[in-house]
Amino acid sequence: MSTRAIQFLNQKKIPFEVVKYEHEEKGAAFAARASGSPLERTVKTLVVDIGHKQYILVLMPGDKQLSMKRLAKVCQVKRTAMADTHTAERITGYLVGGISPFGTRQRLRVVMEKDMLRFDKILINAGQRGTMLKIAPDDIRKALAATVAVVAQSCNSLVNPKAETIP
Repeated sequence: MSTRAIQFLNQKKIPFEVVKYEHEEKGAAFAARASGSPLERTVKTLVVDIGHKQYILVLMPGDKQLSMKRLAKVCQVKRTAMADTHTAERITGYLVGGISPFGTRQRLRVVMEKDMLRFDKILINAGQRGTMLKIAPDDIRKALAATVAVVAQSCNSLVNPKAETIP
């Protein structure tokens, strides 16, 4: 079994392990449960519209929410918004629930949540629903030339959205 993501990593000689699970629903929480991986080590790949028909990928731990305000600041734009399903699938070439940052149809800038670098290995989508890759987060950063930043909302801001402050 090979996907564009796996081919991309093989070409760059980046080590990884394929982890398969029975895909029954989309989302990092289900993937974490089904694969037996902690949610904070299971990555969700988000496609974000940064305006002017430009899109980026954001890699977030499954247990965190993306702060659009922080992301806008990192990208030096006024606003950011989640891309719709059709757009996300069109520009990545992957189905939602199986979007990988590796081997996307269009080359996209990648922003990676800093918190993920504290782990030795994390799970990230392999470009097919039900297939994940166990890989070192620093290898992801290097392979994608990802910008590392704090783009997750604080726990406090999830309860009170107005409580968020930008560092």
